[in-house]
Amino acid sequence: MNFGDKKVYLACGCTDMRKSINGLLAIVEGSFKLNVFGGALFVFCNRLRDRVKILEWDGDGFWLYFKRLETGHFRWPDASGGSTMNLSAEKLHMLLGSPGVIQKLKRQEIKVDAVS
Repeated sequence: MNFGDKKVYLACGCTDMRKSINGLLAIVEGSFKLNVFGGALFVFCNRLRDRVKILEWDGDGFWLYFKRLETGHFRWPDASGGSTMNLSAEKLHMLLGSPGVIQKLKRQEIKVDAVS
């Protein structure tokens, strides 16, 4: 995913993933006191740290991106330092990609046939 140079606001701590666009908009406007129409990305994570939602305004409607990890967890800040934090789009990409995910990888044994 390419988010360009958009501002990114990360919701620290966990968010109820049953919330859809309207519920997440209410959090952004009510709790964070931010403008949802400003062209920023708003990123939310669940309690188990294995699901993420990203809310984006594109000029005429909202996009809601959802990612569920099959294994591993996102490294996510808790809410003790505040309810939201700013990230660059590059750091968001790193958070969502492999550097931000702890995964257990299974090693496969490779058998080599003897060549005479």
